[in-house]
Amino acid sequence: MLQKNSVIRARVLSLMILIFAVVIIGRLYSLQIVNGANYLDRANDQYSVPSGDKLSRGSIYFQDKNGYPISAATLKTGFRLVIQPVKIIDDEIAYSELSKVVKLDREDFLYRASKKDDPHEVVAHKLDEDTADKVLALGIAGTKVESERWRFYPGRAIASHTLGFIAYKGDDLAGRYGLERQYENILAKNQKELYKNFFVEIFSGIAESIENRSIARSGDIYTTIEPSVQAYLEGILADVNSKWSSKKTLGIIINPQNGEIYAMGLTPSFDLNNFSEVANNSVFDNPFVERVYEMGSIIKPLTMAAGLDAGVVTAETTYDDKGFLVMDSARISNYDGKGRGIVNMQEVLNQSLNTGVSFVASKLGHENFKKYFYGFGLGKKTGIDLPGEVEGLISNLESTRDIEYATASFGQGIAISPIMTVRALSALGNGGKLITPHLGSKIEYDIGFSKEIEFPEPFQVIKPETSEEITRMLVRVVDEALLGGTVKMDNYSIAAKTGTAQIPSPNGGYYDDRYLHSFFGYFPAYNPKFLVFLMTIEPVGVRYASETLTLPFIDITKFLINYYEIPPDRGMSSSKPLKERL
Repeated sequence: MLQKNSVIRARVLSLMILIFAVVIIGRLYSLQIVNGANYLDRANDQYSVPSGDKLSRGSIYFQDKNGYPISAATLKTGFRLVIQPVKIIDDEIAYSELSKVVKLDREDFLYRASKKDDPHEVVAHKLDEDTADKVLALGIAGTKVESERWRFYPGRAIASHTLGFIAYKGDDLAGRYGLERQYENILAKNQKELYKNFFVEIFSGIAESIENRSIARSGDIYTTIEPSVQAYLEGILADVNSKWSSKKTLGIIINPQNGEIYAMGLTPSFDLNNFSEVANNSVFDNPFVERVYEMGSIIKPLTMAAGLDAGVVTAETTYDDKGFLVMDSARISNYDGKGRGIVNMQEVLNQSLNTGVSFVASKLGHENFKKYFYGFGLGKKTGIDLPGEVEGLISNLESTRDIEYATASFGQGIAISPIMTVRALSALGNGGKLITPHLGSKIEYDIGFSKEIEFPEPFQVIKPETSEEITRMLVRVVDEALLGGTVKMDNYSIAAKTGTAQIPSPNGGYYDDRYLHSFFGYFPAYNPKFLVFLMTIEPVGVRYASETLTLPFIDITKFLINYYEIPPDRGMSSSKPLKERL
């Protein structure tokens, strides 16, 4: 019996020690990890007067090619200068002394200092510790510093239209554009519960965490944006825009297999840390998702793919090209108005013949043509995780007039967004599947776990065999026709097509001297890792997209091949079976 009691006492003692250890570990974790930032703030508050409205918000991260997170949007800590007007003895002297260490607007300072019934006026933000020290050393009555936090974007203008920013609307500070707005419900934090997390909730009460859903869902957003790729793309876009004095130039680099966007850039851009200095708020708009355009000839491969998939044409099918067609009392012509005689469908893509894709549209018929264009998602939102996405304008396809289908076949008369275009074109190279373009990768929740952001699975819109055949035709466009075949790469297969569209006039018809240039290409062609889309609006002194965007595309292609160390694929496409290539 004595031995049995000893065993029981030993077990009880061991259990008590274990419980004590768990409590101590939990307490240490709470003090050092969970509330570490909180205690740091308290230290700052001993140094300065605490402010009651410190910003609390999750971070946004890019990820490099190895999956390493790179900060894209975070919080920065510093101080702000506050005055108590009633305690300031001489406004001018106070301004003169303070302006020696802090950049102040004299008129604004004196206006705020004159409000003697106001006990709290902020006159400067984002001061570093050294500047705060100098302010306190002045010892001016009626002045103090308060600790504060603000949103900070380390890349400044990098991916500005994609990231968006936070701003006040009345008294509400929240995400207003881009990912900041799209993921507001995740990034926004409950101020009172800022430092709650999984372990704290275990020790302080599970029921409380269940009731407060805002705690459980707040966290950080990890994106698919690769910062080096993003920076390179933006540099190319800036060069194109400057060289051709375009209104805007934009580009996207996407994985056409799964919809992950590696880069999305637009120029002119803006500094996210100084967005308030932008004169016109329209600069903040994101034309990738918020605007639609008549895309022109990069739509021709979609028409050709529809014809191939329906079995109404093959690459060898011929027609008699007279250089123009008359339909419903309207005339459409090739870009140069010239006829080529008897040509096949490969030459239609090589030479970008409007009459050729109009021939394919006529062979498809209205219902089939409409079915394929709707199937490519041209009339619907893509579901990309960015705010403000619009639908395409393709109501012309409800018409009974042949001319509407003919013009749509070469990308005029219908208007779609760039991201909608990218989604449709990706299906040409990925085995015929429609993807969901996206930027979000995962959420790291504050309560201690992560979750992958899920998007709809790709679904089939054309046959895999059709994807292979249209890819083969687009590879020949690059090898034989694009800039006379001079950009062909011996070790890599590239599928691509240019697009030149006239810009509609608000008075009806089209401008004779204003164009939208576009370009898309994917590679390695038979198992593409990347699809690149470029667009420049109203370039000056040049008519065709092949002149403005071909070489920038090739530069991007070479960069991606080298950066990701993509192995050569020439000679492999014909030897591998289809299922291994798609």
